[in-house]
Amino acid sequence: MLYPPREAENPGGVVCPPRRRGTSPVMPTPPVLLDVDGTLVDTNYHHAIAWYRAFRRHGIVLPLWRIHRHMGMGGDQLIASLCDEELEERLGDDIRAAEKDLYMALIDEVDPLPDASRLLDFLRERGHAVVLVSSAKSQEVDHYLDLLEARERVDGWTTSADVEHTKPEPDLVEAGLQKAGSRSGVLVGDSTWDCEAAKRAGVETVGLLTGGFSEQELLAAGAACVFDSIAALLEAIDETPLAGVR
Repeated sequence: MLYPPREAENPGGVVCPPRRRGTSPVMPTPPVLLDVDGTLVDTNYHHAIAWYRAFRRHGIVLPLWRIHRHMGMGGDQLIASLCDEELEERLGDDIRAAEKDLYMALIDEVDPLPDASRLLDFLRERGHAVVLVSSAKSQEVDHYLDLLEARERVDGWTTSADVEHTKPEPDLVEAGLQKAGSRSGVLVGDSTWDCEAAKRAGVETVGLLTGGFSEQELLAAGAACVFDSIAALLEAIDETPLAGVR
């Protein structure tokens, strides 16, 4: 199902206007930057649990729903955002190291989201350059590339080594564009942080509900349109910024 932006105020008081054609350069087949966690692979809740356990290991108990609201934000910013700068300075590296180990203990339970592989093939058949954009460590990204059988089906991918700052900073989107050999493109993502990072990089976002963020949240963060699944996106792709000039 497609949720287009509409002239209505969302709960945060932000107006979501209809998308205006021609406000940014349009390419016949724009490069596509695909977020990985929560967009192609079903990891958001695994990560939320790993972060919960990592904080708890250091005597800090946070509600899981609050942690989930930060999925998609990079680990370099998540701890200060959830708690404060003092905790980041004091325990940030230790909590991140714990989260990594705890998540890796769960990674074999991660599966691709339905139609993720079909999306990769569909985009390539249309002539899009496709880059997977992730700020995960190379070990995690390698696992996802194998899980999706993506190495020969995409034009490139990023890891944490490609960026200095993670989402919502624009570094990851800009690194993806560089690997696509383009100054413009479209991001497909599942979190408000994806939308914010893309907006800061001057890139439009197609949102998916697969990461657990709501339609209103994604639209308020800047998504041009939102779908409840990859299958729904594929069905209506020519109604999105991915249409380009057909």
